[in-house]
Amino acid sequence: MSDARTRQPGTAGHPGGPAPVPGRRGAAWLVCGRRTKWVVLALWLIVVVVAFPLAQKLTDAQDNDASSWLPGSAESTQVVESAKAFRPEEVPAIVVYAREGGLTAADRQKIGADAAAMRALTADGIQGARVQGPRFDPGASAAQILVPVKMDKNGWNHIADAVDRLRDRSGTGADGLQVHITGPGGTSADFAKAFSGIDSTLLLSALAVVVVMLLITYRSPTLLLVPVVSVVWALSAAQAVIYLLARHAGLTVNGQSAGILTVLVFGAGTDYALLLVSRYREELRRHEDRHEAMARALHRAGPAVLASGATVILGMLVLLVAEMNSTKGLGPVAAIGVGVALLAMLTLFPALLVVFGRWIFWPARPVYGSPDPTAHGVWARVGARIAARPRTVWVTTAVVLAACSLGLLQLKADGLSNADSFTGRPDSIVGQEVQARYFPAGTGDPLVVVASAGRAAEVGRAVAGTPGVVPASVGVPPGTAAEHDGKVLLEATMTARPDSAAAHRTVERVREAVHAVPDADAKVGGGTAAVLDMERATTHDNKLVIPLVLLVVLCVLGILLRALVAPLLLIATVVLSFAAALGISALAFRHLFDYAGESTDFPLFVFVFLVALGIDYNIFLSTRIREEAARRGTRRGVVTALAATGAVITSAGLVLAGTFAVLGTLPMTAFAEIGFAVALGVLLDTFVVRSVLVTSLFLDVGHRVWWPHRPGRRPEEEPAPAAEEAPG
Repeated sequence: MSDARTRQPGTAGHPGGPAPVPGRRGAAWLVCGRRTKWVVLALWLIVVVVAFPLAQKLTDAQDNDASSWLPGSAESTQVVESAKAFRPEEVPAIVVYAREGGLTAADRQKIGADAAAMRALTADGIQGARVQGPRFDPGASAAQILVPVKMDKNGWNHIADAVDRLRDRSGTGADGLQVHITGPGGTSADFAKAFSGIDSTLLLSALAVVVVMLLITYRSPTLLLVPVVSVVWALSAAQAVIYLLARHAGLTVNGQSAGILTVLVFGAGTDYALLLVSRYREELRRHEDRHEAMARALHRAGPAVLASGATVILGMLVLLVAEMNSTKGLGPVAAIGVGVALLAMLTLFPALLVVFGRWIFWPARPVYGSPDPTAHGVWARVGARIAARPRTVWVTTAVVLAACSLGLLQLKADGLSNADSFTGRPDSIVGQEVQARYFPAGTGDPLVVVASAGRAAEVGRAVAGTPGVVPASVGVPPGTAAEHDGKVLLEATMTARPDSAAAHRTVERVREAVHAVPDADAKVGGGTAAVLDMERATTHDNKLVIPLVLLVVLCVLGILLRALVAPLLLIATVVLSFAAALGISALAFRHLFDYAGESTDFPLFVFVFLVALGIDYNIFLSTRIREEAARRGTRRGVVTALAATGAVITSAGLVLAGTFAVLGTLPMTAFAEIGFAVALGVLLDTFVVRSVLVTSLFLDVGHRVWWPHRPGRRPEEEPAPAAEEAPG
């Protein structure tokens, strides 16, 4: 092999020229060798053929019942498990009828006929024999029928079918008669409709974003097909693995984790593809043989991609220490998705690129021997300007980001009511408002108390005497076993709306009252108690998970960069970026979107996604700075690295922000808020933190950023780089 094929044209003998091409026995050649590339492609074809039918079954393996969301050790979770011994696990759907000015005789006749028809229903888990009502309000303007619906492993998806059947029976009312289905059953059905088709909706939306962004980035209709095919295959393989673990290893997958899986695989996988293509394009200009160019690209970019993937995977696995089952279950699901995406982008994607050759870049094919177009591009000029006064730049940028973080004062991450959980007004929310005008607000979502049978009377009196409880409502509900294994189950209706702060205070008072009954072993559950326990568990998770994620990321950066100062600076910039993104988001939610608040797990999810994913760009930049600093010194290495990575990291940030933004297509406030905040945070990190703040910090600190190790020359030995000096 001649020197012309292993050295960049025009740099022969220069110490900054390319290092020798990795040996043909290296790991890179196993992926992109002349023969081994076909082996890699064949193996992935086999994987996809096997994985595709399994991936289609993931929806059936989802577990959306209460225990998959609640904190495992919470009192409400224990009540859910204990209540199964008394009756099938169920939720009540409430059919509400109302007419302004009073119900007519025809209305009463219709309501009675509907109740009789509902008692005859047994399909879709409807417990017709245990239908209660109709019950009329004192003013005879409204009525309600309570229909228990049996739960199963499919959770709210099953309830949606039952509610549709009830709606067919009750109709929509006529001549001013309002008919709504509300209560926990109605709300669960509306949640199910919001999540229906979530996999296909997010898949198609994310795919559209990726295609558009890759077309803009690559300006090649042929090249964009390779990363799209690789990401889709990776998603299918990841879903198959998760399905098998859910079926045979007890992995919990619910609608939330399945939806986020799609976004993560598309976002992270496309980012890795962009970064690898950028390095591959550089090497194609330096090496005539595309196999050598890809081996070189993998050898140089591979460690940064691996470190990025490891950071995300470890950050997701930290979620396993969470108390919330929904958060804990997301950890391994997301880690598996990113792990499979990482594997695909380091094996399948390079093999496909090498198989297709240079023509895949049409119409802008990288020609061997051509100059690097980034040498005097916009990012080279940006780096030169920052290098003139780096301290002024980073101080100003940090102050602006800190000012943006003051918006955190507007953050209301104390939970969302049922009405505030939807971006629209579904039927269950309208029905809840109608019901609250005529009946006790807590009707249909009672407190559930499990206690020792020998102390049932004392516990009942304690519950009935608690402020916020309707005294006459306390007792054993109809159709429930009076006693089981020395325990008794009681229910009680609250006067406050079940999803209100007043109802939470009632739960706390009831718990205090029944816990004071000697030898009662009483526990209080129900929908309101479950929400209260979830909020407390999330507060605990915020305090535990966030520091652990920071520690994991710091360790990965320390190992990768073999330094202490640089990782600390990078962590500080990401935290500042997170605070600014949260502050701006809070202001937007209050004054632009008019959201009432945020879910309690909103800060945790945004932090984990922003830190684990946002640190990627700092990893890509800092590893390139270290590589260039070893040859040119830190100051010039910073400008060189920014010029070389600026365009591709910006493109990667736009793709990742776009994929998270598709969460806003779901009619759920929590998903819309997470998608907006993460997308905003990624854009801040891409255009401000990485390109301006990190660059100016590294320039100002100089060689000391690598303490205790110092690659390259000391900065005082070299002049400050100017725009015309920025190397490619």
